Amino acid sequence: MPNIKILSILSLAALAVGQWFIWSYAPLEETMGVVQKIFYIHMPLAWWALVSFFVVFVASIRHLMKRDAGSDILAGAAAEVGVLMSGLALVSGSIWGRAAWNVWWTWDPRLTTTLIMWFVYAGYLVLRGSGMGGERRALVCAVLGVVAFLDVPLVFYSARIWRSVHPAVLASQGGGLEPEMWRTVLVNLGAFGVLWLTLVLGRFGLGRAEERARALLLGGREGA
Repeated sequence: MPNIKILSILSLAALAVGQWFIWSYAPLEETMGVVQKIFYIHMPLAWWALVSFFVVFVASIRHLMKRDAGSDILAGAAAEVGVLMSGLALVSGSIWGRAAWNVWWTWDPRLTTTLIMWFVYAGYLVLRGSGMGGERRALVCAVLGVVAFLDVPLVFYSARIWRSVHPAVLASQGGGLEPEMWRTVLVNLGAFGVLWLTLVLGRFGLGRAEERARALLLGGREGA
């Protein structure tokens, strides 16, 4: 496993570079002005949240096939990071929406499906923290991790299915983004990707340590 300290330093450096691109390199958008720069944070948060939930999906399938404790731990780690990032994406999107639509929230298809997704995976984390037995809990969570992923493609394609007017959708279709803006998007996608990897691997390592501690505790009780 990569060294978490090194990854942490790299993620901080990458985020600092990303901030320079946002505030010094990317030009101001003509219509919304400085508030449009939230896009460079909002979009990476949303994208890496979706990646997190895809990891939950794959790890859950692996656990159902192999009954592998590591897959269960990875699914939990990715879900925690995904809920964090999707929550921050909703908050940053609300701030952006206030400037774009003059309201903090609107039941736009992209926003609505994302909120549903957040609640589903937040419920997944509540289930993981419940008092249900170890292997039974892992099995139930794995099933939920597979089923919950059904909402993720819906979030991605909701803008096309229901013709969303979400600002990020318009931007991704080339609506007024200069080449410098696209470079800033890519730099921050990479920066948040390094942060995502650091958080997932760090939480995965912590989960492994917790599993070993539980095994030692149970072994000690049985020996006594």
